[in-house]
Amino acid sequence: MSKKKKDLKGLERKIKSFIGNKPNKEFNYKQIAFSLGVNDTKGRNDIIKILNKLLKNGQIIKANKGKFVAPGIQSNTSEGVLEITSTGRGYVVCEELDADVLVEQRNLNRGLHGDVVSVAVGERKNKNKYEGKVIDIIERKKEVFVGVFEKNKDYAFVNTRNARMYTDFFIDKDEMKGYKEGEKVAVEIKSWDSPKNSPEGKIIKSFGFGDDSLDAYSILYEYGLSTEFEEKVEKEAEKISAVITNEEVKKRRDMRGDLTFTIDPFDAKDFDDAISFKKIEENKYEVGVHIADVSHYVRPGSNIDDEAQNRATSVYLVDRVIPMLPETLSNNLCSLRPNEEKLTFSVVFVMNKNGDIKEEWFGKTITESDVRLSYEEAQHIIETGEVKIPKEHTILKKEKNVTQKTAEAIITLNSIAKTVRKKRINNGAIIFDKTEIKFKLDKKNQPEKILFKTTKSSNKLIEEFMLLANKKVAEKMRKSKERFVYRVHNQPDQEKLKNLQTVVKRLGYNLKLSTKELNDSLNSLLKNAFGKNEQNLIDTLMIRSMSKAEYTTKNIGHYGLSFENYTHFTSPIRRYPDVMVHRLIQAEIEGEKLKTEETESLCKHSTHMEILATKAERDSIKLMQIKFMKDKEGKTFDAVISGVIARGVFVEVVENKCEGLVKTKDLPGDFFVHDQKNHRFVGERTGKKFQLGDKTRVMLIKADQIKKRLDFQVLT
Repeated sequence: MSKKKKDLKGLERKIKSFIGNKPNKEFNYKQIAFSLGVNDTKGRNDIIKILNKLLKNGQIIKANKGKFVAPGIQSNTSEGVLEITSTGRGYVVCEELDADVLVEQRNLNRGLHGDVVSVAVGERKNKNKYEGKVIDIIERKKEVFVGVFEKNKDYAFVNTRNARMYTDFFIDKDEMKGYKEGEKVAVEIKSWDSPKNSPEGKIIKSFGFGDDSLDAYSILYEYGLSTEFEEKVEKEAEKISAVITNEEVKKRRDMRGDLTFTIDPFDAKDFDDAISFKKIEENKYEVGVHIADVSHYVRPGSNIDDEAQNRATSVYLVDRVIPMLPETLSNNLCSLRPNEEKLTFSVVFVMNKNGDIKEEWFGKTITESDVRLSYEEAQHIIETGEVKIPKEHTILKKEKNVTQKTAEAIITLNSIAKTVRKKRINNGAIIFDKTEIKFKLDKKNQPEKILFKTTKSSNKLIEEFMLLANKKVAEKMRKSKERFVYRVHNQPDQEKLKNLQTVVKRLGYNLKLSTKELNDSLNSLLKNAFGKNEQNLIDTLMIRSMSKAEYTTKNIGHYGLSFENYTHFTSPIRRYPDVMVHRLIQAEIEGEKLKTEETESLCKHSTHMEILATKAERDSIKLMQIKFMKDKEGKTFDAVISGVIARGVFVEVVENKCEGLVKTKDLPGDFFVHDQKNHRFVGERTGKKFQLGDKTRVMLIKADQIKKRLDFQVLT
């Protein structure tokens, strides 16, 4: 956008805000110019043009004698994020208001889901919501949308088929050339003069027909996530030398001779952490946590660093990974692959079997992984003590052997990790063992089977040592009193906890909310619910009652882990905050000072991108679940009521954790009234209840890939 256009846009915003903040008052252009400090002929002419534009668009009303007034709702204005529901209504969440602002679809004024908007705030429609109207778009959440090309003779539309998108995109005759009916495309807003009409769109990319990978692109574009690296970034990555010079080796602690291994998911490609183990004497061990030295290769100000900053995180969809760094780095140069010398950043502990740390060391190293293990392979060693791993547990489905030293190291580290974990729990840490799902995909990336991820000792082994490294790095930097990147987690919301207490009580569980007993009670609840039909429900509700973890320079500790100091140091290949942490701790080690003015804003950006990535990952799982259920329409399932909202109840199928909606009108046997406070529907005549946590029997009516939802019918 040119400077002139920006200036005019800013002036337009000021005019709308000025008129909107003066309910029922009329102003001519001279009064507006005087109030805004515009005293030149050009400026006054610009005001007249803008007033005519606003008048044409219905954003202001012309009164007598050339005066203008705000339409409809007369009120003060506020700013906030617009959220649009599947019904087409909007809600603006404003920090300074004690309630959301309800915006009917006719008053959205070109505002789209996620936009930062200025909203005229009227009277309360009811005790919970204000009534309002969008008067200006301050910032678009996204500029590019994905939809289906629908062609007519002289024009076309792009339909996003998104319930939250109340409009399609008009494509004029010149823009529609070369595209065919049903083609999936990416479109950006070219212009949008009137809220009564569809925005005029420009197609910027075609994804073709019938390729399921299009779904992934749709999800990524939905959240404004990058799908491809620019050529300049790829070329810069390719030019980075893989040669490790003698000069570089001399700067580092050489740990290539220590027994070192990686433990990761069987399908992992980027290995950013490894563990080394050395027995010093009886009940005394040296344990190294070695992390890929991304900061050695990715330098501040480079194209790669700018791109990594912008992306902030890798995105893990069901059928693909969208990496933060080009694959040249993420899968090759930085990845701690077996039998390859690698540059690493390490935390080395001298500790006993109880996990008591006697010495600690931080710094850059050179390492070489001796063997790559999957979690399944490591688990077999832990459970059996055997060095021979049967083919059914191996990555390549071939029998695999490890050395006796490797097996002994894993068994010893597992024992230490168990002790460290027990100490964490005793210190108040909350332990989630939430059941996660994964998919077995066929050659066309279609779901064949839904599997459940179970956290076993091998997973916990790696988790505990990564947590320990992150904690110790944060402690070291806290002592330095330099600005640093912390991973913080605030205390849970008391109202949400009370709500959780009410729900779990109905399910037969007890939850004590006193400060002294809370953490123990939460852990007991999780333990008691483990393996039960309602486990996933309770896990989900508990997570929702918790605050969201975030990155910041302001350390308040990590409630969930019960750590006073915590950071992210162990995954720089896939998280930008970890790269920042590596640079900061290296500067501390070398006695240098880095410019940290932008650190807090980068923290906020990283938190924001993490949230978007998480949403994209959830959408990917949801879509794959719908695909899996597509051929099961008409079949019946045991289910648990997992949510209750005004328009129906959500049910979760017990056997595969797929969730869908039973609409209120489809609840059988009575007219049902929504009891919001108690999370249930109650039949007016029969008194029959459909309540959160209830077990039921349902039939799948429709698995809708377009609307991205499952529709069920209750049978009992």
